[in-house]
Amino acid sequence: MSDVSLIDRLLDVIEDDIVPKTAEGVQQGNKLFGAAILRKGDRSLVIAETNNEIENPLWHGEVHCLKRFYEMPRAERVDTKDAIFLATHEPCSLCLSAITWAGFDNFYYLFSHEDSRDSFAIPHDLRILKEVFTLDPGGYNAENAYWKSYSIRRLARALPDAERKRLEERIDAISKRYDDLSEAYQSGKADNDIPLN
Repeated sequence: MSDVSLIDRLLDVIEDDIVPKTAEGVQQGNKLFGAAILRKGDRSLVIAETNNEIENPLWHGEVHCLKRFYEMPRAERVDTKDAIFLATHEPCSLCLSAITWAGFDNFYYLFSHEDSRDSFAIPHDLRILKEVFTLDPGGYNAENAYWKSYSIRRLARALPDAERKRLEERIDAISKRYDDLSEAYQSGKADNDIPLN
């Protein structure tokens, strides 16, 4: 059974910590992907970040979050084995590798690769997986020797009706916010020089 309090906490972090940073980033011309690192023990936030591709095309939301995490003083960081990695969107091949190399044994995400392609008009994740790795959608190993990944939507769908409905309503509200961010990004992306915009 899914942990309702964990799902609520992850949605809180997306709404309260990632979305505000992402809204600022989109205004500057960045994509709408963000990430956060939380402590497993008490689920407190260590750091939240967003995409910063206008500075460097490698600073995807997850990679930029990791960059900023490792810039923190060691005493303020948590061991990655004691951390939860949260991505707003299912990580691309670059971010999957970064999460792996950083030593996380898990990650959670809200929007799927298909959502990125279909709802947010950013098809690169699936295209790269297909063109470079010959993988169809969902073709990477979501549970492996390094980590296990979790779709927040799938976890919510597995809950009893009352909790499922409440969480789906929260997810729908967050989705509407991301629709607005996507519209803002798409309307201004011609003005940036991100290679794969």
